Amino acid sequence: MKVLQECLLVLHFVGLASLLGGFLTQMAAPARRVVPAMVHGAATMLVSGLALYAVDKSGLHHEPPAAKMAVKLGILVVISALVWTQRTKEEIGAAVYFGIGALTLANIIIAVFWH
Repeated sequence: MKVLQECLLVLHFVGLASLLGGFLTQMAAPARRVVPAMVHGAATMLVSGLALYAVDKSGLHHEPPAAKMAVKLGILVVISALVWTQRTKEEIGAAVYFGIGALTLANIIIAVFWH
């Protein structure tokens, strides 16, 4: 079960890298938009995060705080909704673009500092 947990964690990090990398590549673009990497990264994080929580809830490992997981899930659902609804637009507003980046960074900060 430990190997499964670690594989899911790696997959979660790959999703994070895709989401954040897609965001950062658009930083210098004249017209910022949601790239497929951001959509796939958010989806990968959502699925792998839920699977990680299920493995942790199985009782074989430490159980993360339910409040922390609820906040992280809520943020990720908002990120996913933003990237999904904006994915077909040629250009997105600065507020939406930087909102995606800020929420992604907030999710990372929560993961690291909330114990």
